[in-house]
Amino acid sequence: MEKRSIIHMIDPMPHNSPFDLNMAADAGFEVLLPYSNVKLEEVNGLVQDAIFSRGPAGVKRTGVFIGGRDIGLAMGMLDKARKAMVPPFEVSVFADPSGAFTTAAALVACVERELKNKHGLGLEGQRAVVFGGTGPVGLATGVIASLAGADTTIIDPFNIETALQKADEYNALCGSKLHGTYASSDADKARLLAHADIVFCTAKAGVQVLSAEVLADALQLKVAGDVNAVPPLGIEGLKLKHFGEPLVHAVNSKGAVGIGALAVGDVKYRLQHRLLALMLETEKPVYLDFRDAFQKARELV
Repeated sequence: MEKRSIIHMIDPMPHNSPFDLNMAADAGFEVLLPYSNVKLEEVNGLVQDAIFSRGPAGVKRTGVFIGGRDIGLAMGMLDKARKAMVPPFEVSVFADPSGAFTTAAALVACVERELKNKHGLGLEGQRAVVFGGTGPVGLATGVIASLAGADTTIIDPFNIETALQKADEYNALCGSKLHGTYASSDADKARLLAHADIVFCTAKAGVQVLSAEVLADALQLKVAGDVNAVPPLGIEGLKLKHFGEPLVHAVNSKGAVGIGALAVGDVKYRLQHRLLALMLETEKPVYLDFRDAFQKARELV
């Protein structure tokens, strides 16, 4: 009798994400085991308990998912989980804290597609700004865009020190080349937009980041993507389902187009499902993070 598929869902937060639990079930895992308030030093013991109890055949139907909200901590937990394996007792591990890796990968892949389709360009050498860039999705977006060759600046809404500290931290962790700054006013935003080719809007839900007046100051904007699906949307004039429609308020940027939150969300949903299903399909264990998410997102779009 074939053993049932099990996913151990490790989370440093007080509660595991219902979204992730639903996604794991829909991807084919039969047994979902959530663990909350997990500390970094506890990952080794949890993983080894999981791998040694199932036998070499059982580990192929076992996975570990790492959630939370801190992407640096999630990367550390992924590394701890990898080091806990004792082949042939080895299972697949997928880190996606706060959905940040799959959301960011979907956002950057969608923007890359429209950059190519509408302007015949790749991410290499493009100037990108990430509003809300010090949050989980913003940081992951910035890292992915930077590693893909974009000259990327993450924006904190209030504090330049926070932006600089996060840029340094994630450059050291991921090998990216992020810059950091702040934008607390429309004048700050307009100054940044004047020289931006790409805008990623990853600010918190229900906050309009770029008004029509600010968008009018963009002089070379090519593509803007927003992940905010709660009114008011992050970019004025951009609709939820837009995928390459003109940015009507970017009047001084010829050919500027936008990508709305539901267009990005559709790719993110399919991407997370695909990566979870991959954990059950693969013959050899895989260790999945934002790099793998971006590779698969590029295939999906």
